[in-house]
Amino acid sequence: MWKLAALMFLAMSMIPAGDTAGKLLSSEHGVSPFFVAWSRFVIGSLVALPLVRPDTLRILRDGRIWLRAALLAGGILSIQMALQRAPVADVFAAFFIGPIFSYLLSVLLLGERVTRLRSALMLLGFAGVLLVVRPGLGPSLGPGPGTGSGIGFALLAGLFYGAFLTASRWLSPVARPASLLFSQLFLSALMLTPFSLQTVPELTPTLIGLTFTSALFSLGGNFLLLFAYARAPAATLAPFVYFQLIGAVLLGWVVFRDLPDAATWAGLALIIGAGIASANLPPVASRANAG
Repeated sequence: MWKLAALMFLAMSMIPAGDTAGKLLSSEHGVSPFFVAWSRFVIGSLVALPLVRPDTLRILRDGRIWLRAALLAGGILSIQMALQRAPVADVFAAFFIGPIFSYLLSVLLLGERVTRLRSALMLLGFAGVLLVVRPGLGPSLGPGPGTGSGIGFALLAGLFYGAFLTASRWLSPVARPASLLFSQLFLSALMLTPFSLQTVPELTPTLIGLTFTSALFSLGGNFLLLFAYARAPAATLAPFVYFQLIGAVLLGWVVFRDLPDAATWAGLALIIGAGIASANLPPVASRANAG
């Protein structure tokens, strides 16, 4: 389990790194969130092209694979819309509804069994998240340009992402992780193409560098995530998704010079403690295999 925890920590650090580059593109350089999301998928598809095998082409005919890709496309686009409109801390607070949603879906749809202790640790980790970011949702979650609309998009991104996490566990036996990775990148790029071509900016060296950074870090993180979900139930891995916030805090300090305060460190201690405690619990079995 410790190797699995280390794998999840690395994956959850790479994903916010890609999102940080995406925020720099949209909030500081005026690039459309549609282009940020679409370019991430296009570049990722090209990098993952050598991974294509006969089973990769076969699973493209599976409607479930298209559903999983649509969930990812919706999540990435929504969080880029959120990051353009709201502070990073508030966005990540709302976005972390995703692990809770994944936890619930895994129980309801996949029949995974959970214990009261694991559920309590999940809630403890979420309490740590709230302590770190101390979010204020603002006066409105409507579609306007302000912080409130950004938090609305972040909540939507969290729901998309939670469903995507559960779908990844659901479909992990369908094909190799590499084939699943390529399918989610290629199909997401295909779905966003009609909305994104007209948003392509004038590509300066800075924009090209940030675009590739966003794509490659996201690609690496999601590839590692696929391997993790092929080896453990979603309900077991869900607390480790909170490691993503640790990477976000570190990146906020390095990129934006936002130093954590005492309450932030206390929240991080809760997140890490809940993750370590969850890692030491016995694995849970599905209801289908329990009898």
